[in-house]
Amino acid sequence: MIATLIDGLTWFFVIVGMIAWLTGGIGVLRLPDVYTRMHAASVTDTLGAGVFLLAMMLQSPDWLVVAKLVLIGVFVYFTSPTSSFALAHAALTSGVKPVRAE
Repeated sequence: MIATLIDGLTWFFVIVGMIAWLTGGIGVLRLPDVYTRMHAASVTDTLGAGVFLLAMMLQSPDWLVVAKLVLIGVFVYFTSPTSSFALAHAALTSGVKPVRAE
């Protein structure tokens, strides 16, 4: 009974993570400029990775593995927005102008 519930939650989290990554990929293809594309990619990448790591935590056999997955999640949580900011700042200082909606 518990194993079935854990498997169902795992599948739910995997599907949510895949939908987040798919949404980010579509956003990168469809959005007009580098800033909105970067925003779509960074937000959905962080969400997808976090949910996917949660799914892996549910299936892990050992607490040491869960601790390592938590550390990976913390690393992704801090580095993804930081790298997106660095890329946006580099684009802005190099003269890339955002597209204005009118």
